[in-house]
Amino acid sequence: MIRHTPFTTIRSGLLGCAALACVLFGCDRPGGEPGAATAGDAGAPAQAQKPDRREAGVVRLGYQKIGTPYLLKDRADNLKKALEARGASAEWIEFHAGPPLLEAMRAGAVDIGHVGETPPVFAQAGGVPFVYVATDPPAPKAEAIIVPKGSPLTSVAGLKGKRVAVNRGSNVHYLLIRALEGARLTLDDIQVSFLAPADARSAFESGKVDAWVIWDPFLAAAELAGARVLQSGEGLVDNHLFYVVRREFAEEQPELLRTVLEEYQTLSQWEREHTEEASQILARSSGVAYEAFLTSERRRSFGLLPITPEILKKQQDIADTLHRLAIIPRDVRVEDAFLSAAVYGGVR
Repeated sequence: MIRHTPFTTIRSGLLGCAALACVLFGCDRPGGEPGAATAGDAGAPAQAQKPDRREAGVVRLGYQKIGTPYLLKDRADNLKKALEARGASAEWIEFHAGPPLLEAMRAGAVDIGHVGETPPVFAQAGGVPFVYVATDPPAPKAEAIIVPKGSPLTSVAGLKGKRVAVNRGSNVHYLLIRALEGARLTLDDIQVSFLAPADARSAFESGKVDAWVIWDPFLAAAELAGARVLQSGEGLVDNHLFYVVRREFAEEQPELLRTVLEEYQTLSQWEREHTEEASQILARSSGVAYEAFLTSERRRSFGLLPITPEILKKQQDIADTLHRLAIIPRDVRVEDAFLSAAVYGGVR
């Protein structure tokens, strides 16, 4: 039996008195239907007082073939029915990583996506109009700096002068920065090769780079092939994955947004309870070994969570670090990438 785990935390100051549990997933009200607004709701915006309306159109969902969004695509019957009830449908668009997904969101080609904690900071610095709406639990062990089997390197300090592959603007970009800082090094002290995962894997296996900073399931696959972890994210980064939404879509289609998030929540709990089946599906879709997915599934947690003040602060820390190092061109106020309480009030 699939267990629903609704959002239950209030982000004070930014969401006002609206609890994410009520606004995104609904909550029982005495004498009424779950999530229904009542005339006695103090301060509820006029939009929230209106009955649900049927929304026509297409919801464009960005995904990678290595995680929960792909599983939702593979098991999309419930989502299809839920969207059809609102006169809508889903269109799925594949990406190899978070940065290009957010670039597509800038162009208006994607409405909802699932990305790591660092790509949204780059996107916000670049003016991409998006908002954070939820997060997965942290998974610091699901990304790491690795070296090939037989490498003489034993510490991050040993990377000085070495060739290191990393995906620009991704979670692992920030992990590399933090790990180097811990060893009193900077990006200028190493030879950085900005490569997408497929190209980085080829460079790593052929010896063209000395180390690779990568995330699961590619991390798990490399470990199974003999690679050794030099430094994981544990103690350095949280490695959150965020659900991000094109701002205009969130403001104009709150019912469709809620519908999609409910299905993601349900699917995430199914994934937690069926890790072997989920790993088989993901392995078939991506070409990455089943054993690698099973390893990565077993070292992460599941379920959509609210954006808490603590998470907000850590995102701001990422933004401040990237600006201090002149990696992003301007100051970023992460809290600006959140909806106002009035808009959240319409997501009922």
